[in-house]
Amino acid sequence: MTGRGFEIVTAYRDKGLTLPVRKTAGSAGYDLAAAETVVLQPHAVTVVPTGLKAYMEKDEYLSIFIRSSLAFKKGLMLANSTGIVDSDYYNNQDNEGHIMIAYYNTNDAPYTIEKGERIGQGIFMKYLTVHDDAAEAVRTGGIGSTGNK
Repeated sequence: MTGRGFEIVTAYRDKGLTLPVRKTAGSAGYDLAAAETVVLQPHAVTVVPTGLKAYMEKDEYLSIFIRSSLAFKKGLMLANSTGIVDSDYYNNQDNEGHIMIAYYNTNDAPYTIEKGERIGQGIFMKYLTVHDDAAEAVRTGGIGSTGNK
């Protein structure tokens, strides 16, 4: 596939999800929404499914950032600071490339993310490699699988 875009993963196709859009012509990010209602327990990491996968060119990746309102107003943070979705994550054998966002709830009380709530922003970006790059491995799984045997 060429270009870049989003698709709904098979498990969420009949769940009423919509593909991400930019809200304004000057917006860098595509708004990502929760595919289901999830309760974030206090002082814990919780994964929130988006029901989406992203395809892109080989020299691109999708950066996942938290929405400012969730960080500033709700006390949430991404568990890994910034999510990185590699081009070869698309349609991987473990989870079809399902983008899931891990949040840490800094509060003393649970926080509920409702289905359809905008929870992040995805920004497609290009990257460079060194002149003698020799990466030849092929992704064999989903989240955290790069470099595993």
